[in-house]
Amino acid sequence: MLTTGNNQRFVARPDYIKMVRSTADAERALRDAVRAGKRVSVRSGGHCFADFAAHSGTQVIIDFSEMTHVGYDPKFRAFVVEAGARLINVYEALYKGWGVTIPGGICYSVGAGGHIAGGGYGLLSRAHGLVVDHLYAVEVVVTDGKGGVRTVVATREKNDPNRELWWAHTGGGGGNFGLVTRYWFRSPGARGSEPSEQLISPPSKVLVSAVDFPWEQLTEAKFTRLLKNFGAWHAANSAPDSPYRNLSSLFNVSSKAHGSLGMFTQVDATVPNARKLLDDYLAAITAGTGVTPKALTRPTGELPAMPQLAEPRTLPWLQATRLVGTNNPVITDPTSRGAHKSAYMRKNFTDHQISALYRYMSRPDFKNPDTMLVLFSFGGQVNAMAPDATANAQRSSIFKMCFQTFWQDEGEDGYYLGWLRDLYEDFFSATGGVPLIDDSTDGCYINYPDRDITDPSRNRSGVPWQTLYYKDNYPRLQQVKRTYDPSDFFRHSMSIKPARG
Repeated sequence: MLTTGNNQRFVARPDYIKMVRSTADAERALRDAVRAGKRVSVRSGGHCFADFAAHSGTQVIIDFSEMTHVGYDPKFRAFVVEAGARLINVYEALYKGWGVTIPGGICYSVGAGGHIAGGGYGLLSRAHGLVVDHLYAVEVVVTDGKGGVRTVVATREKNDPNRELWWAHTGGGGGNFGLVTRYWFRSPGARGSEPSEQLISPPSKVLVSAVDFPWEQLTEAKFTRLLKNFGAWHAANSAPDSPYRNLSSLFNVSSKAHGSLGMFTQVDATVPNARKLLDDYLAAITAGTGVTPKALTRPTGELPAMPQLAEPRTLPWLQATRLVGTNNPVITDPTSRGAHKSAYMRKNFTDHQISALYRYMSRPDFKNPDTMLVLFSFGGQVNAMAPDATANAQRSSIFKMCFQTFWQDEGEDGYYLGWLRDLYEDFFSATGGVPLIDDSTDGCYINYPDRDITDPSRNRSGVPWQTLYYKDNYPRLQQVKRTYDPSDFFRHSMSIKPARG
């Protein structure tokens, strides 16, 4: 288990694994590897979808899973989160200690190190933006390309000479610039001296719903209308000031082999007319379909079974967070192999896209129930930021997508990878097999890395993969790389390359 992460497709065979417990440990581990000329990979939670942390060329894995402290740092007037802390522990420590949180993801066991470096988002993002919109500082152990190793603390302060290193960790992706040991969080514009005033507070209670749309009720026309409704609602309700910014939904469009499509919706129960907001949303999704939602009685994609939420219920926020994040055998199975592809959507689906999705998901010979397109509500306060304010440049989307499939047998890799590639490239056939930066789509999400995008035989758009993930921010990231990792010591299959000259 120490040589692999959650995705069993990728296994490292390092000379050794170094478990670090402090910044000083991280400095020593990096100095030893640099002096020995060893290739290093970095791991916090082990959830990387690609081979960034577990690849065949790795000689040393530096593992941060024992650096898990979460607390308040009065020096920075900010909350400190060590790189190895798991998201559920971050949420519990922040909320129980001070009544605050960060708007991060639902999967409880994801490590803070990579999640934050790639931008980070979750069910509170429409109301509060990305995780990195609240990032105040980052501590990084770097090497100068000449054998020297040092620790840099970079903040978002305008006069900080290391500010660009902070900026690079607001969406530049993990494993690119150095060893991230700690992050500090303080929301922009925070006032007062009390810790509880320095970061966003989640809703004390949330109104939650979980429903199931059985495949047996779905003709192609009904399937099309259901997805068009989802896209149309988000196109109309994803502005930063939308009254629906406090509502977020996760829609798992599972394969026919699974038997149903599942949808979880959460709304801040303390806002006026919360129940009406939820009811209106659910009605908009099913309008004109003739489909009757059922109880969600079995896990589907990102969601656990939640039959108790067929009728909306009000729950304490932390309880709801634990319910959704910790109870899914599909995404938390440490024996699975998986493949993932992403896209940001700026407009509704085209007819061709839904037709392609229906064909592949309902293919009679496709028997894998653990296959789905996950649709995540996006926009709202995420779109209040300028594309260059953080390294995460996608600031005009209405929902985000993750195509994914899970299986067990290594001998089936070719079949499932081929199926997913065919679906994705058919879905985006009008733009060379990938989501371009245009009026309809906004590229890909670096925390859902897909090495196929780097392959011209799969990405036939003529647009470099770096542009699809980073847009116009890539050259600036390259400058940061040249400053803090000029020898390209930290590298992986989709790493940022230093600027030349």
